[in-house]
Amino acid sequence: MELAELVARRPFPAAGLLLGLTRRCPLSCAHCSTGSGLSTRQEPDGRQLERFVGSFTAENRPDVVMLTGGEPLLLPALAERLSTLARSAGSRTALLSGMFFARSGALPAGRSGTARFGRRRSIPPAILRAIRSVDHFSASLDVHHEREVSRADVFRALHLVREEGVAVSLHLTGTGGSDPYLADLTRAVEEEFGGQVPCLVNEVRPFGRAASWARATRTGPDPAAASPCSMAAWPVVAFDGRVLACCNQDTVDRRPAPAHLDLGHIAEDDWATVRRRALESPMLRMLRTVGPAHLAARFGSGPRPGSYCDGCRALGGDEAVAAGARSVAGGAAGALLDLTAAMRGSREGAQGVVRRHGCAEYAPLVVTGEPARPGTDGRDIR
Repeated sequence: MELAELVARRPFPAAGLLLGLTRRCPLSCAHCSTGSGLSTRQEPDGRQLERFVGSFTAENRPDVVMLTGGEPLLLPALAERLSTLARSAGSRTALLSGMFFARSGALPAGRSGTARFGRRRSIPPAILRAIRSVDHFSASLDVHHEREVSRADVFRALHLVREEGVAVSLHLTGTGGSDPYLADLTRAVEEEFGGQVPCLVNEVRPFGRAASWARATRTGPDPAAASPCSMAAWPVVAFDGRVLACCNQDTVDRRPAPAHLDLGHIAEDDWATVRRRALESPMLRMLRTVGPAHLAARFGSGPRPGSYCDGCRALGGDEAVAAGARSVAGGAAGALLDLTAAMRGSREGAQGVVRRHGCAEYAPLVVTGEPARPGTDGRDIR
């Protein structure tokens, strides 16, 4: 499964599932959205995760399961079991790693490009088995990761993973389209892999450790205009086992969870129940169709918080908004609205999703082998 296939499914409700295996991580990156570290031992019960994923059926399953953290490869046996369970039902699986296992000394030295990098045991066996079990493997890389795991080490490990026949990609972050670090890094990826490794490029957002120093890069939408939220499409299993309808980290960590974004708990609910709640909720349908600002402007009875996501979280206690959502998005008509919004959101494919939610100037890199294109200001984005 290539990165573009995964990203293109993002607008479709319940087409994917995000599983946070653990908040722990051996790295301590300054921008970590989850505030992860080795001392932050918070993770769902492994048996409950297996039971939840084991409830998938061939007729009722997510298309894509994304294993994340923290660092999911701190639990390689669990990652392998979950991937095997999901694939047995027909789901495809992807895993995102911070690449702690690739630090210098863990892998043999070698030349770049097509050179061989030693025997496959160069990646710890348990971790390699977990990587082999997934359909797609993604590595995080940015200026903060590079302080802990070098670019050269990450590249060497990705060559080894590609030799195993697993599709790979890089998840990169920077300060925006004019960031010289991103220009240098994407150029290095192109030179190292010859356009065969796609990149999902995002901007650092003020969440987790970055909340104290990163600035918001986007202004809120005009309340009168519809601004659909595709991030309310895929359920997220949080580190305490609660299932949320939103992947915004402040929302995922908030307890009690906003009622309209709470889809249940893996200790009590199966995938079919979570999926039904995600698909049939009039509030979630409206968030995916017009977004929280428009919904509040149309039906809201109280003051509107400033940010897009704060405004969404505040909607849970507004009965006038809930009643308005039911009147517009209940029943078959609401399901049709939801599908129409998803189709509109996917019209431009993976690149369109990244232009809306990631770093727009680098959206072409989500497609393997996509040729270099000038940015909106005439610069070459590579």
